[in-house]
Amino acid sequence: MPWTKLQIEREEPAFDDPDGHVGRKISYGEALHEALDQALERDPSVYAMGQGVDDPGGMFGSTLDLHKKYGGQRVFDAPLSEESTVGMAIGSAMAGMRPVSIHNRPDFLMMAADQIINHAAKWSYMFAGQVPIPLVIRACIGRGWGSAAQHSQSLYSLFVHVPGLKVVVPSTAYDAKGLLITSIADNNPVIFIEQRWLYNHQGYVPEEIYSVPFGESVVKREGKDVTILAVSHMVIESLRAAEQLAEKGIDVEVIDPRTLAPFDEQTLLRSVEKTGHLVVADLDWKTAGFAAEVLARVAEKGFSYLKKPPVRVALPDIPTPSSYVLENAFYPGVDDIVQAVEELCQGKLSETLGEEFE
Repeated sequence: MPWTKLQIEREEPAFDDPDGHVGRKISYGEALHEALDQALERDPSVYAMGQGVDDPGGMFGSTLDLHKKYGGQRVFDAPLSEESTVGMAIGSAMAGMRPVSIHNRPDFLMMAADQIINHAAKWSYMFAGQVPIPLVIRACIGRGWGSAAQHSQSLYSLFVHVPGLKVVVPSTAYDAKGLLITSIADNNPVIFIEQRWLYNHQGYVPEEIYSVPFGESVVKREGKDVTILAVSHMVIESLRAAEQLAEKGIDVEVIDPRTLAPFDEQTLLRSVEKTGHLVVADLDWKTAGFAAEVLARVAEKGFSYLKKPPVRVALPDIPTPSSYVLENAFYPGVDDIVQAVEELCQGKLSETLGEEFE
């Protein structure tokens, strides 16, 4: 069935839906597996390759046994040569295929930076839109296993900077499936970033194939005191922080952008106009990261909405350590978000505490 006929969209249930909600729950990793499985089944031009996609682990389970179902010509292992494999994927996309190039770590996409930035991102523009590049490049970021400085880097901001690339960062199982389907159906190169700590998170996911549109963020929690725009796993951390802050009388709104390029700035601006306060919770380094771009957009188009300067909660500007103890100090989480919001809302806290002692 042609991808142009794919018009199935659903509204995702809220993060905190009760267990009695009608629908099944599967994990983030299972949702990715199901999306790729359905895309392979639907379209013979789709194929997947990558280091370890056919091993017993199957890329953390996201490609498990698909090589048995579809054969080694459509799901196959790739050598440790990122520039050549991504180049092959680009060439096959130009020839009418829909490759999904899967990488264990985004760090090694730097080996293919020439192919991604100078070729995949440019060919359609250089040929006036006559040469589509329907290519998906998946990579998994995040902490754990002592992944350290060369196996865990959140490099998505580099790709957001490049015109011609779309950048996707799903935080839920529902979005993981729907956005992967949309990415495979798209005629442009897509950098699809997953987060290792999300793989076991479960959520409501329809069995049938469906799409989630690019460039449409979702308000995960409505609030009136402060806006948190959170990226990837920081959505989960922000929602947990919002629960703690609610107990202190601070009403937090949490926005998940879902895609960084294209980016839905209108939903963010409406929220900041309502709350007057902004925290960006990112999994990238603080300097020149995606959080800096968000603050720049608000400064340009919504500066008058801000009651106080916005705050970034992001990685410190040092390489990622390998020690578990140092990892815990390096990666921001609930406590850092709570502290950032409390500093923004000191007046609100004083009012709340005053009411408690009256």
